[in-house]
Amino acid sequence: MLQVHHLNNSRSQRILWLLEELGTPYEIIKYQRGTPMPLAPPELKKVHPLGKSPVIVDSGKTIAESGAIVEYLIGTYGKGRLQPPAGSDDHWRYIEWLHYAEGSAMLPLLLALYTGMLGEAAAPLRPRIESEIANHLGYLEAGIRGREFFVGSDLTGADIQLLFVLEATGPRLSPYPELVSYRARMHARPAYQRGIEKGGEYALMSR
Repeated sequence: MLQVHHLNNSRSQRILWLLEELGTPYEIIKYQRGTPMPLAPPELKKVHPLGKSPVIVDSGKTIAESGAIVEYLIGTYGKGRLQPPAGSDDHWRYIEWLHYAEGSAMLPLLLALYTGMLGEAAAPLRPRIESEIANHLGYLEAGIRGREFFVGSDLTGADIQLLFVLEATGPRLSPYPELVSYRARMHARPAYQRGIEKGGEYALMSR
C-alpha cells in the first residue's frame, strides 16, 4: 500500500488532502516535530536523505517534493481528474500555478519565519520581505477573483499546492477577501477535513 511519511504541521498535510480527494488507499507513518526548535526528527533521513516531509513510497518508488508528489499521484491515480487535459488551454496555466506555490510564493514567507527568530537584528530586511509577501498575495488575489478554483471549473492539484501557502500566510491574509473566502471553501471540503482528522495536529497560524 502507498505510504505517506507525514510530519505534523508540514506540507505533507496537502498530500493527505489530495489522497482523500482521489479516494486512493494509503498508510500514514507519522513523525512529530522536535522541541523547542520545531525541526523534523532525524528518523526521516532513513526514508529520504534530506530528512524532509512529505515523502511517499509507492510500488518501490520513493518520491519527495510536494509538486513532484502531486504530479505523480494525479498521474497515477487521478484517472483524468484534478488536472486539465494535456494540450488544453488551461494545462500550462495549471502547471505554472502548481509549481509557483513552492517555486516563488513560499520563499518570502520562509524568510519572514526565519528572520522573525532574529529579533531586531533582522529589522533592515523586514520591509523588503513584507513587500514581497504583499506582492504575491496581490497576485494570488487577482488570480482567484471571480473564480471558485485557480484553474478551470473544478479542483486541481494547483489548489492542493496553493492552499498551504495561504495557510502559512497567517493574519497577513485578512486584507485579501477573495483569498479568505477561497481558503474557507477549501477548508469546508469533506476530503480536506478527512485529511485533517487522519493527519492529526495541524496548527498553522491561519487555521
